[in-house]
Amino acid sequence: MLVNIQAQSKDISYIGCLTQVYLFMVFAGMDDFLLTVMAYDRFVAICHPLHYMVIMNPRFCGLLVLMCWLIIFCVALVHILLLRRLTFCIGTEIPHFFCELAQILKAACSDTLINNICLYVAAALLCIFPLTGILFSYSQIVSSLMRISSAVGKYKVFFTCGSHLSVVSLFYGTSLGVYLTSTLTHSSQRSSVVSVMYSVVTPMLNPFIYSLRNKDVKGALGRLLSRSAPCP
Repeated sequence: MLVNIQAQSKDISYIGCLTQVYLFMVFAGMDDFLLTVMAYDRFVAICHPLHYMVIMNPRFCGLLVLMCWLIIFCVALVHILLLRRLTFCIGTEIPHFFCELAQILKAACSDTLINNICLYVAAALLCIFPLTGILFSYSQIVSSLMRISSAVGKYKVFFTCGSHLSVVSLFYGTSLGVYLTSTLTHSSQRSSVVSVMYSVVTPMLNPFIYSLRNKDVKGALGRLLSRSAPCP
């Protein structure tokens, strides 16, 4: 998008488009997986605090990240190999601001049945299982929260999970918005606008959401707001 704005050109090569599809799928999938791993980390920290250092040891954390990378690398590679078998007309236009897989399949000049089947299967597996893991982790966290009597303990749980819940809500809310929009309407402009939310806005907000847990950042933000507030 930045290249298009700078060069005032929306052209992209065939190889460049496939590369963009691959990288986008890898990073979006990793975001999905890491949110699940982070939910499990919070589940262990809150529900099994005494065993946290034993369960979430560096070796196990490294294996979780490695497994996430391997799965999403293989899934993205399968989609790229299936895309390579398709044919496209000269001067194909994609009604989107980046090479999005579903839009590319719509623009293909050959049969895309196998591609669509793999797309829906991968979307179901990569969304249902991680989201189920997140929901299960937070169901256990809520169950533990109900047994906590002190307000300080409840605040600590909320402080631990607040930023992660915000990112999960943004990620899945905008992703489901794109899916529902593309299903209910055929407007490419509306689909592009919604796609900006999960591909640009959400990743841009992540550093701010997580950094608000930092005491120095919160202190600086408080001082900035106090200066900008009008005097009585």
